[in-house]
Amino acid sequence: MIDTSQFNGKKVAFQTLGCKLNFAETSAIGRSLLEAGFQRAKMGENADICIINTCSVTDTADKKCRQAINKLIHRHPNALIVVTGCYAQLKPDEITQMPGVDLVLGTNEKSALPDFITQLEKKQKGESHTVKTADIRQFTPICSADDRTRHFLKVQDGCDYYCTYCTIPFARGRSRNASVAETVAVAQRAIDEGAKEIVLTGVNIGEFGHNTSETFFDLLKALDLLEGVRYRISSIEPNLLTDEIIDYVSTSKHIMPHFHIPLQSGSNEVLKLMKRRYTRELFADKIHKIKSLMPHAFIGVDVMVGVRGETPEYFEETRSFLAGLPVSQLHVFTYSERAGTKALDIDYNVPHAERKKRNDVLHQLSERKTQAFYDSQKGRTAWVLWESTKAGDTMHGFTENYVRVEAPYQKELINTIQEIVI
Repeated sequence: MIDTSQFNGKKVAFQTLGCKLNFAETSAIGRSLLEAGFQRAKMGENADICIINTCSVTDTADKKCRQAINKLIHRHPNALIVVTGCYAQLKPDEITQMPGVDLVLGTNEKSALPDFITQLEKKQKGESHTVKTADIRQFTPICSADDRTRHFLKVQDGCDYYCTYCTIPFARGRSRNASVAETVAVAQRAIDEGAKEIVLTGVNIGEFGHNTSETFFDLLKALDLLEGVRYRISSIEPNLLTDEIIDYVSTSKHIMPHFHIPLQSGSNEVLKLMKRRYTRELFADKIHKIKSLMPHAFIGVDVMVGVRGETPEYFEETRSFLAGLPVSQLHVFTYSERAGTKALDIDYNVPHAERKKRNDVLHQLSERKTQAFYDSQKGRTAWVLWESTKAGDTMHGFTENYVRVEAPYQKELINTIQEIVI
């Protein structure tokens, strides 16, 4: 058993890159280290240990991770440098070769990070602790607590889909989750600690329940019974966003009319190349059903441009399809080649300059759609949760349908839900 008394008063710094799931996991790691005796390093303060939770969704993400690691090593030259997350799982040898890195922990090991820190002395050579993807089994429902007003509840991890462009199943392993009862208990603890809004997050949350003979719909109904909180559903696959879920959210007391649905392409031919499990027609049906029941719902959409096989004609199908849908915002990603993915077997390769051009086209479309959605909300009565961050004399918050609003700062309103007119 490790003697944690050596950690009392030692300073720890954190950096998180990537998705909301990573932020939830960093928060859980942070809590375990604070319980072991560490103190969080303040801005500008030298840390004894630095934890970097990484992303590896694109080559650009990998590059940002390397830059962040090097920057922390330079800023804290005497600190123990620990790298975890998806980049660490996929490329541990690459990271251990970086001068200054002491410890690399994979997906299975990150939740037990304190057990790997036996001392705070720098190592002559970085150590790596990872298991093969097939052996990734660990799952613990966790809820971030870094923000007083919005928490992120990890309800699921891993993915069984293996889309041709994606490395996440290799970094995260198979889909897995805890039971509904265990997950609800974590949510209740967060509420008891002051959480007013909880975002349900995971890699593929619609797959919740595969290993517990339950469903994501079961989880939503159980969470909806808890009082004093509101929920948002993070990204959910269109084929897993069932009509019964949409119907339920439309009448729910606590689940907000806010959806984030990955499309990736508006061309059925490209969707086939991607090995996605739906058609553009199914996607459109989901959008129109949401809007018919919840006209004020905010709908964000993930879309990828420049993927192998996306001819100019197929891209135009995507642009035209999205232009005609009543969605609120596009999250546009530019495709980048990932080693080990099936997409590399597709012959047609979009030039990088053309990928950027397509990205710009859809970003401009997104700006127009977001502005139109915001304009449609003016004069509407809504409920806003005021957040703890302050910008000068201004505070901000989000309405139930994810409209960002600002008002003069009033300390007593922070972490409260207020009725306003937009």
